[in-house]
Amino acid sequence: MKTILICYCALFFLNMQAQTQPWQGKFEPIDHMIAPPNSYRTASGAPGKAYWQQRADYNIKVTLDETNNTISGNETITYYNNSPDDLNYLWIQLEQNVNKKGNQDFGGISNDLKDGITARNMQFLTRAIDFPAGYSIKYIKDNSGNSLKFLINNTMMKVLLNTPLKSGSSLTFSIGWSYTITDRSMFKLSREGYEYFPSDDNTVYLIAHWFPRMAVYNDTEGWQNQQFQRLGEFALEFGDYEVEITVPEDHIVASTGTLQNAEDVLSKTQRDRLEKARQSFDQPILIVTEEEAKANEKTKTKKQKTWRFKAKNVRDFAFASSRKFIWDAQAVKLPTNTVMAMSFYPKEGMPVWQEESTKAIKHALEVYSEATFDYPYPVCISVNTSNIGMEFPMISFNGGRPKNGQMTKNAKAGMIGTIIHEVGHNWFPMIVSSDERKWMWMDEGLNTFLHQRTVAERYPDFSSTTPKSIVPFMSGDKNILRPIMTTSDNELLSQFGSNFYRKPTVGLQMLRNSIVGKELFDAAFKEYANRWKYKHPNPGDLFRTLEDATATDLDWFFRGWFFTTDHVDMELSNVTWFKVYEAEQNIENRKQNIQLKSENQDTRVATQDFSDGPEVIKMSATPDDAYGGFLSRLDEEAVRQQLLGKNLYEVNIKNVGGLVMPVTIEWTYTDGSTEIDRLPADIWRRNEYEVKHTFVKDKEVKTVTLDPNFEFADTNTDNNSFPKSESQSVFDRFKNNQ
Repeated sequence: MKTILICYCALFFLNMQAQTQPWQGKFEPIDHMIAPPNSYRTASGAPGKAYWQQRADYNIKVTLDETNNTISGNETITYYNNSPDDLNYLWIQLEQNVNKKGNQDFGGISNDLKDGITARNMQFLTRAIDFPAGYSIKYIKDNSGNSLKFLINNTMMKVLLNTPLKSGSSLTFSIGWSYTITDRSMFKLSREGYEYFPSDDNTVYLIAHWFPRMAVYNDTEGWQNQQFQRLGEFALEFGDYEVEITVPEDHIVASTGTLQNAEDVLSKTQRDRLEKARQSFDQPILIVTEEEAKANEKTKTKKQKTWRFKAKNVRDFAFASSRKFIWDAQAVKLPTNTVMAMSFYPKEGMPVWQEESTKAIKHALEVYSEATFDYPYPVCISVNTSNIGMEFPMISFNGGRPKNGQMTKNAKAGMIGTIIHEVGHNWFPMIVSSDERKWMWMDEGLNTFLHQRTVAERYPDFSSTTPKSIVPFMSGDKNILRPIMTTSDNELLSQFGSNFYRKPTVGLQMLRNSIVGKELFDAAFKEYANRWKYKHPNPGDLFRTLEDATATDLDWFFRGWFFTTDHVDMELSNVTWFKVYEAEQNIENRKQNIQLKSENQDTRVATQDFSDGPEVIKMSATPDDAYGGFLSRLDEEAVRQQLLGKNLYEVNIKNVGGLVMPVTIEWTYTDGSTEIDRLPADIWRRNEYEVKHTFVKDKEVKTVTLDPNFEFADTNTDNNSFPKSESQSVFDRFKNNQ
């Protein structure tokens, strides 16, 4: 009895372990790794019937003080509580506080002090020159003029409501504020601020993250009030904007939205040129010429004027202002919309920006629209600045500048790539509005995937990201590597670009080109974009949609590529050659030079090449009891005749890197011809570490190679071929063919 009790307890303990520690095989479902479906988000990856999200409309008046480099404004926010919850307080984002002296540092982006260091890096580390960063909140009042209490915690502000905001109701309140505009040269990863030009004593202002903005409240985590720590970007609600921007009279303003008072802020000539640009589909029209911009640099008026803009259904608002701007524009015709593509740049960007910027916008608008949905907004703007690439609805700030009017091919490719990438962010996350602060890969990775597709299609001479691009990263030290499913602010800076940009891009390229297929994948990707435009998707929504819209089990891929640091390293450990001959034939006479080997496959010795010729298979008759209950019999002689004289190759492949992938095999025959066979990743289901597969070939094989076109980022191609002594490295062949 004691023995039985011990056994029972042991079985009970093992059963409990099995329940609490689910099997983590490479092909097990990822259901427990992503949020479960519910009435808000369905198991198919689509928004559910009960899906909801909040909304915030803004009416803002702001003044730019060029003399003191300050900005001050007041805003009225109408916040709609569409959630099923009553809210006692609201959270508002104050990103300008990230540089406020004395605020929590969150762990520096770059905090190495060296014996040799530039003055600029020393400023990043020590803030030797003080800067009065951060908001001054003047008031917060409700719609009746009553003051609302508020508490500020670094980059987040909690507004305490006098009465709860009931589910289904709205609240209107106002905020007065001001701050000193950031000198972008003084702070690491400064996404906004001003750039000063000493040669003509002028400034380009990039005004972003400039007004207190509502934080997201959603069904998956409530308030997204994670602090802004510079790397993780933004989570924002959609709304309508009416914005009045007061700037020096000689400034030109580029902005989110549609200009409402062109007759007040533009000259008759400029308005005529702008109207002409609306009909110009083949080339940009200059609205402000280089000569006019140079003349404008000298004016420095103290007068002001106000530009008024409206934007519908956007999640943010940004603008740029300067008297230095040259401005060009042209129309881009999409199937359902005509967009004004526009570029603003100082003379320092000439001539390359005039030649390339608006053209790059056009290419991005066309390729992204085809891949997802037509760009829905009336304008798309690229503004030139230094050392940056940053996106906002309808407008982006982009680096890349010639030196003495010249740019190398690589520098120009980098500039054009930056413009395409930042324009592309209009789709991800400005419309398909994922949470950048939590899952940066969801916008950067998906956007880079389409950015690289745009480059490959419209600029084929430029290099673009491919599976080989990620090999050095995937081969890295597993002790420090982190999976893609790492939240934005917890990633090592050295891995940031690889893990959040390139690795997701390569993963989507693999799905499109080699796993799902272009037609099926493109339709599924478009389905995801359209399901979640103007909404807030999570990783599980993307994963489920791609499976739902392709009828393909991709959990094995998502698990390995997104949740682990495993890499691809498939080893072609052996290839064995066989032939079938007539049963009654004297094998020694038929093939004099073949030395018969044991029929027991478990004792076969791995060959180094095919020089010993094939092993001979002696097919015997099948015993009746092997057919079980079947009364019919296979035509065994027909089977023999079908295989008679053919070449059978048993391929043995080992999974060294841990990441399962489909297997692509290239056969090079003795006559010089080649052939490709493809096996799905499912071949690893029964054994995740080693598989064997048999192929029947009419011709004799000279060499066998895995992943000949380098589709799967295999980190070690030296073990991809058989015979090894006669085969060139796959990676070397791939490089030589580029």
